[in-house]
Formats: sequence, structure tokens, C-alpha cells
Amino acid sequence: MPGHQREVAFRFLAQPTDVNFGGKVHGGMVMKWIDQAGYAGAVGWSGAYCVTVAVGGIQFVEPILIGDLVTVKCKLIHTGTSSMHFAVDVLARDLKTQAERLATSCVIVFVALDAPDGKPTPVPKWEPRDADDHKLAQYAQRLVDLSKAMEAQVADFRPQPAA
Repeated sequence: MPGHQREVAFRFLAQPTDVNFGGKVHGGMVMKWIDQAGYAGAVGWSGAYCVTVAVGGIQFVEPILIGDLVTVKCKLIHTGTSSMHFAVDVLARDLKTQAERLATSCVIVFVALDAPDGKPTPVPKWEPRDADDHKLAQYAQRLVDLSKAMEAQVADFRPQPAA
């Protein structure tokens, strides 16, 4: 039922086909995993088809190696009228030593769309429940504010259409 799935976790092994020429999982593959987990979280929360509209603050902290157990954790931290913001952590665990490390983190934003028109549609509101939730919600709001400020800056430099 929509509105009940706040968190999603994907878990799998990093494959030889996931790596770059340096032998480490390439950033594009990690971004794909983030998008997939975010999509599952967004649809699970909203019950609607969703599209990615932004990824912010992505940080590649530590490399992911072939054979690492990868966990992509996605947690809802803010809702707008039709948007959902998720904090995402990508963890990598060496199965031989059991040492786990944060590999990548970011915030990803999805918008729910209605079926007939593909227009934004309302999502269930999420309310923070404890101190950690409030901290995450404040972080998400700061990112929203930064994103709007950056969008305004970029708009000043966009070429104007010819008349």
C-alpha cells in the first residue's frame, strides 16, 4: 500500500562487468544502482510511476571492488506536493574480512506522475518522527534551497531562444 514503504535496500555482489579500466566499480554503475533503489523507494512510497528529477551532493568516498557485497540503502527524508527526496548510502563489504565501508552517498529526488497525462501527481506526506528524522528533513530542505539558488544562477547564463 502506498505511503508505507519509507526505506529500500538492494543487496548484491559487485561483478567483473561493473568495473572500469582501473579495476574498480565505475561511477556510472553506482549511479545506476542509486537510481534503481530510488525508483523502488519512490514507487513504494507514492504508488505511482516516478521519474528522477535531481541527484545532489553525490560523493564517491571509497572504491567498490569486484566481489564486494554492495548494499544500496535508500530512505525517504522529505516530501513536497509531488516530489520525494531520498538519502542514499552505498556500502561495500569485503566478504573475506567483513569490513564494511561507505562507498558513495547522495540525495536523489523523484516526482510522481499520473498515468493518463504524465503530469505530476500528489504523494502522501511524510512527517519526521524523531530527532534523526528532523535532522534529515532539515538537510533535505537546505538542499532544496541550494538547488533553487543554483537553478536561478544557471538560468542567467542560458541562451535565449531566437525571436
